[in-house]
Amino acid sequence: MTYGSVVAQLCRDYNNDYKRVNEQLESMGYNIGIRLIEEFLAKTNFGRCINFKETAEIISKVGFKMFLNTTPTVENFSADGKQFNLILEDNPLAEFVELPDDNKAVKELWYSNVLVGVLKGALQMVQLDVDVSFVKDVLRGDPSTEIKLRLNKILKDEIPAGED
Repeated sequence: MTYGSVVAQLCRDYNNDYKRVNEQLESMGYNIGIRLIEEFLAKTNFGRCINFKETAEIISKVGFKMFLNTTPTVENFSADGKQFNLILEDNPLAEFVELPDDNKAVKELWYSNVLVGVLKGALQMVQLDVDVSFVKDVLRGDPSTEIKLRLNKILKDEIPAGED
């Protein structure tokens, strides 16, 4: 319910400019993700993943289960191993939610866009540059919620300037 209040307030603050609301939700999620990964790594003691497919499985079976108590399925893994979709049959952020009657909201607002930011931020902290976006959403009438992740590149481990 708290998350719904945040989304509703953002819609009011941005005068229903849903593109800006989506950007703000993603930014908030990014900041959450860069902090959440520390807790995830501390509690799970996982090492570096061998490939992006293993990363997908850990995100799905461990990360989502740990923080949202749901386990999305991993589908549509690309032949090059750099893209997959997470299918959420149950999205806890969208329970008991109805989008405004405004047709624009149904077409433009990605209500759970905070998840996009969380995934981007957390994966960036483990040296993975990814594009994350929603493909489907139950709030838009789709049968499930679907998030697409695409690996752009693996970032180099760099030591901050001035540290050895």
